[in-house]
Amino acid sequence: MQKTINSTVFRKMVLAGAKLLENNRAKVDALNVFPVPDGDTGTNMSLTMQSAVKELSAAATDFSSVCDLISKGALRGARGNSGVILSQIFRGICSVLATCKTEADTRTFAKALEAGTKVAYNAVSIPKEGTILTVVRMMSEFAVKTAGKYKDFEAFLPAIIEEGDRALALTPELLPVLKKAGVVDSGGVGLMTIMRGFLAAITNDEIVSEIQTEAVSSNPTEADFGDNSDIIGMELGEIQFAYCTEFFVINLKKSTTLADIDRLRENLMSIGDSVICIGDLELIKVHVHTNCPGVALTYALELGELDRPKIENMLEQNRALRAKIEAEKKDQGMLAICAGEGIAEIFKDLFVDRVIEGGQTMNPSADDIANAVQKINAENVFVFPNNKNIILAAEQAKALVENRTIHVIPTKNIPQGFAAALAFSPEASAEENKTNMIHALDNVKAGQVTHAVRTTNVNGFSIKEGDIIGLDDKKILAKSDNIDDTVLKLLDKLKDDSHEMITLYYGEGVKEEDAEALSAKVQEAFPDCDVDFHCGGQPVYYYILSLE
Repeated sequence: MQKTINSTVFRKMVLAGAKLLENNRAKVDALNVFPVPDGDTGTNMSLTMQSAVKELSAAATDFSSVCDLISKGALRGARGNSGVILSQIFRGICSVLATCKTEADTRTFAKALEAGTKVAYNAVSIPKEGTILTVVRMMSEFAVKTAGKYKDFEAFLPAIIEEGDRALALTPELLPVLKKAGVVDSGGVGLMTIMRGFLAAITNDEIVSEIQTEAVSSNPTEADFGDNSDIIGMELGEIQFAYCTEFFVINLKKSTTLADIDRLRENLMSIGDSVICIGDLELIKVHVHTNCPGVALTYALELGELDRPKIENMLEQNRALRAKIEAEKKDQGMLAICAGEGIAEIFKDLFVDRVIEGGQTMNPSADDIANAVQKINAENVFVFPNNKNIILAAEQAKALVENRTIHVIPTKNIPQGFAAALAFSPEASAEENKTNMIHALDNVKAGQVTHAVRTTNVNGFSIKEGDIIGLDDKKILAKSDNIDDTVLKLLDKLKDDSHEMITLYYGEGVKEEDAEALSAKVQEAFPDCDVDFHCGGQPVYYYILSLE
């Protein structure tokens, strides 16, 4: 049981946090949705941590020396806003832990997190909620309030991480650009990744190559975000300050005071925004967006020498991003609404551009659909509701979308959605595809098998709670006390002489071997048809049946 941490354990925590972030930096990068990123968040944060790790290669055993190396290394390597803020979080944490003679308990670690929060907030000229700042603040507030309840770090760190995940999930509500893109704050994800590295060091768990955070409820992946799909539909706007300017001030003049550093910060705020001016009388780190980079450098020269200046033209970045989006824009795209990982994967295999979650028990709103359409870089977007309860919301989404034309294909079930996607041809016009898709719906019949949730009399059946029932889009057609019999009875009701193919999509909780055995029964019962089965993973329904 780890009741305290010493300098060796803290060093191990930092190394593990850095490694886990490095393993996942591409995934953090992929969450960055701002029009002109100030460098990639995951990469910037990882390079900041790697700089701290590099400093830790020096021999140091006591808390004071270890913390000094981490603090200075993180500041020297800080990149972009996220990296600089991260360096200040560590600066605050280290300022408290450095005072420990040999060990730190949970109360001390809570105070260290609190100090990290204060230093990070003070480093930013205008702190913005819904960012990494919110995540670290909520974690530190929780840690200070509850540290007395936890006597060991194995219990304390998971509780802090849980609160951090909760804070991360709140970021889209605090920052509209995140909500519009459907993601949480990337800097917050980076910080939570480091915290998970801390925990892995304490529990001696393996450092994985996959972000373990429940807060990213929309499950974003590189496939979802790596193509900048989440900024395609956003207004890029005009750049007010053209040049991202970064540099260090070193070898400060003997006459320089802390008040001079504050005055430098004020001068920078008068010529730009996104100002970060942090450090002490040994080293100052500066970041500013301005139209006068030369003026910013001149202000700094009054305090000392310049080191590693970097000036990036954000106007050109903006133009390049606009050009990329325009060059990759296509005439037609597809959006499907469904539930179940297997179903979603099949839609992606059919070249559907984007899939959002929804179905019988979780209908997406018109705004959800409009936001998803906006992220598809196409003039015309075909929407497959795949449920009769979602068709109206899809139609209403048309009024919420700009620079896109939505074509709602009235698919009432998943097999109809597959049929519509299969009918798509990139060479055909939008109107031709729409016609072909709608006609394709007539060539497929669908059924679903689930269980009754209450006792009732309906559609000529006396149903008891727990009965296995089979239905089409309108009514119950079959029932029995087991899944296989209901599937066979339902197929008998649905099948006609025109059908040549039967496909079973098995759902959540159904084993592959059971689906394979049922497929063999169906083949025996309907020898004139080809029978296949696939994992749909859908909730509620044991099987979705398709007859073509």
